[in-house]
Amino acid sequence: MLTVAALYHFTRFPDPAALRGPLLDLCDRQGVKGSLLLATEGINGTIAGAREGIDAVIAHLRALPGCAGLEWKESPAEAMPFGRMKVKLKREIVTMGVEGIDPRAAVGHYVQPGEWNELIRAPDVAVIDTRNDYEVGIGTFEGAVDPGTRSFREFPAWWEANRERFHNKRIAMFCTGGIRCEKSTNYLLSQGVEEVYHLKGGILKYLEQMPAEDSLWRGECYVFDGRVSVGHGLVPGDYTSCGACRRPVSPADRAQPEYEPGVCCPACAGEYTEADRARFRERERQMRLAEARGERHLGAAPG
Repeated sequence: MLTVAALYHFTRFPDPAALRGPLLDLCDRQGVKGSLLLATEGINGTIAGAREGIDAVIAHLRALPGCAGLEWKESPAEAMPFGRMKVKLKREIVTMGVEGIDPRAAVGHYVQPGEWNELIRAPDVAVIDTRNDYEVGIGTFEGAVDPGTRSFREFPAWWEANRERFHNKRIAMFCTGGIRCEKSTNYLLSQGVEEVYHLKGGILKYLEQMPAEDSLWRGECYVFDGRVSVGHGLVPGDYTSCGACRRPVSPADRAQPEYEPGVCCPACAGEYTEADRARFRERERQMRLAEARGERHLGAAPG
């Protein structure tokens, strides 16, 4: 059994490029795979590996300047959910595209998973899902508002167009692991919203701690690795990933005539040319050949 660790931390890295090489080397030595983003505002990503490998990488990260308080969320995986290890340099570790947003200065009130149900049931609370539309489509909290955004960069514009809907409401926000809410709650505070809350540790921590019989979560939670989705207890869910568009694909989707493994799903049936389809089919064929040889093709999983 492997360990998957999802993490983020906002801190000031004056020279993130100097951190990249040693971090990538350590991950490679420890057999850890996944994706980590470095920026001047901090670090974000998900990694997977054996217990000792994950422990070594977490210890390295927590030893970086300003990272002693780094937190992470763990879940099990029977197979490696990533094809390789990537450490990328970015302008933002989660892209919102708004100047002056600084979660280190102020964020909403953290709400522990055990207190979340009571908050979002309150009649004066509006619950907003800050994730992308394809993530919301496979699961969300009961009664949550779906902004219908295709990327987090669209959230500020959505708020500006809809803010009057939430007049005199307390705002409760949530996302997969908590990082988007660090920025979105800081943004709402900057826009004059007085009472803003967000789920500490995100959906992943809620699903880890909240018994299914007491849960207000409906569906599964999309994750950015080869597992595609998880449910209560963070057990892998029923979704796979479309080889063309990478959207989550349900068992019902896989039964549709528009579905072709590695090539097409009902959601993207009209989005690609025949030349694209031919390229996807060849990639799928190469993946099956690699699998037959006991190897892993890099296209086999996100990451």
